[in-house]
Amino acid sequence: MPRVYAALLIPLLTLLLGAWLCVAGNAHATPAATGAPAAIPMAAAPVLLVDEVDEAGVRGRLEKVFDEAEGRLLRLAASLPLLVAAGIIVFLAVWLGGVLSRHLHWLRLGTRNPYLDGLIRRAVRAVILIAGILVALDLLNATALVGAMLGSAGVLGLALGFAFKDIAENYIAGILLSLRRPFQPGDMVRIDTYEGKVALLSARAMTLITLEGNELRLPNALVFKAVILNYSSNPKRRFDFTFNLDASQSIRQAHQLAMAEISSIDGVLAEPAPSSTVVEFGANGIVLRFFAWVDQRQSDVGKTRGEAIRRVKGAFWRKGIQGPRTTTHVVLAREDTPAAPASTIDEPATSAGVDVSVNRDIDRQLAEVQSTDDRNLLTLKGLH
Repeated sequence: MPRVYAALLIPLLTLLLGAWLCVAGNAHATPAATGAPAAIPMAAAPVLLVDEVDEAGVRGRLEKVFDEAEGRLLRLAASLPLLVAAGIIVFLAVWLGGVLSRHLHWLRLGTRNPYLDGLIRRAVRAVILIAGILVALDLLNATALVGAMLGSAGVLGLALGFAFKDIAENYIAGILLSLRRPFQPGDMVRIDTYEGKVALLSARAMTLITLEGNELRLPNALVFKAVILNYSSNPKRRFDFTFNLDASQSIRQAHQLAMAEISSIDGVLAEPAPSSTVVEFGANGIVLRFFAWVDQRQSDVGKTRGEAIRRVKGAFWRKGIQGPRTTTHVVLAREDTPAAPASTIDEPATSAGVDVSVNRDIDRQLAEVQSTDDRNLLTLKGLH
């Protein structure tokens, strides 16, 4: 529209300037028409010549401007069908990119990874749109503009890469995480000192929901470089707890009672079976640690652990197994004969029948990981 207004305004200005020049010419010719001799000073002649040259120059410039504007309008009108065709091509590219991005199975590019699937959708849409724009520019014979745009895009991409280095790093880390998939939505993980359930993975950050119900966002670059502990990768998970007993109590009796109580709890697995170990025997008594396994898909680790502690504590109380008591032994006189033991402890004098075999609870899981991951760079000694 501004070009049309300019094309209409230029002829009008030309006409007005021509009328003004005619009036000015008649004013200079008045003395000759009356018959009176026109006395032209010698100094005025050059001024008239300069005016005539200026008028001719202005008229010529205006005519050139008018011709240029008219030519541009004519070229625009002639290329209008091509512009319409180029617009239709771009519109079809946008439509086709949207259709193909929603039906990636037509191109056999669909994946089960939601993040990678979304990335492929955006890439397909962008490639088809760029191809449509290039075809439209080629139709308009604007190949030079394409080269300039590509050069500018390269320089602009380099500048933006330095300016937004962290954003680019998080984006690339998100792509690598979606390819490696060290966790799945809903997995319970610990990343450095952060712990929670995986909610989603976006282009910039991963979202965790902590056990307190808070939403925690971690940059993808931090997640990619961090130490990740995935509690949900193995359905079976072990829990443990400790009990302190008085030094006068029987370790064997406490072990038998605890194993019977833990094994009878719903959710505790029979394979691997519950077990226990003596952590310490010192001035503060005996420290026993008990272990048991649950299937996380059916039982909650925290609730099962709490129930195990409650059951073991009740069994110890019913059998009179007490916790450590602080006692002070004061010797008032030398004792010539050793004092008799205050109580009899039911501890066998032999280790016959005691299980001291190597713990094989996680050997099956270890073998599964070694056999299914073909990227393992480790080999057993003697095989290389």
